[in-house]
Amino acid sequence: MSENETKRELLLPGDKIEEEGLKPGKGTFKKDGNIYAAKLGVKTVRKGYVNVAAQSGRYEPSEGDRVIGTVTDIDSSYWTVDVNAPSPAILHVNDVPWRVDYGDTASYINVGDALLVKITDVDEQNKMQITIDDEGLRKLDVGQIIEIPPSQVPRVIGRGGSMISMLKKYTGCKIFVGQNGRIWIDGELEGQSIAVKAIKMIEENAQALGLTEAIEGFLKEKTGKDFDE
Repeated sequence: MSENETKRELLLPGDKIEEEGLKPGKGTFKKDGNIYAAKLGVKTVRKGYVNVAAQSGRYEPSEGDRVIGTVTDIDSSYWTVDVNAPSPAILHVNDVPWRVDYGDTASYINVGDALLVKITDVDEQNKMQITIDDEGLRKLDVGQIIEIPPSQVPRVIGRGGSMISMLKKYTGCKIFVGQNGRIWIDGELEGQSIAVKAIKMIEENAQALGLTEAIEGFLKEKTGKDFDE
């Protein structure tokens, strides 16, 4: 097992989580100074918090997450966006990089458009405000979008970004992995096809040992590239 390879830890409700120096996050609770899993799921560590993400189900939004959404409805001053969460997100005209006149929203973003957005606010009912008025955020007019369970996002990214960097290097594609499990891929069609197959392999074998080596072997075979030479 390589230094970038870690076993995916599946936890049961009530399991004690052995993580020092971290705060309890989503899907956990703290009792007598210890952190425990509150539900069945996979342990993830992010921004100083340990979380337990359900193996399946919808995305649980957090402020600051960058996600991929699809516009489902338009109003005079905002758009309704599906981000794979229990509730839709609202994108107000004040949170886009254009000056949009009242009632002219459809001229800029229409139903069915895919967007790379950032979550700016989540209330107690998980209702969200989002923005595309920030660096790197935009409409996604090219490429393709695939979807994986949100719990598998850390596995596709890899420790320190190792897995996603490898996918980009071998396929030559631009790839963005949203925290909501939606992944945007753009590049030559052959590279896109190989990237999609590799990501599906990661999803199907997320808890397997030696996965990084297996994926790299697959990429070498399909692309004919070998960066170890």
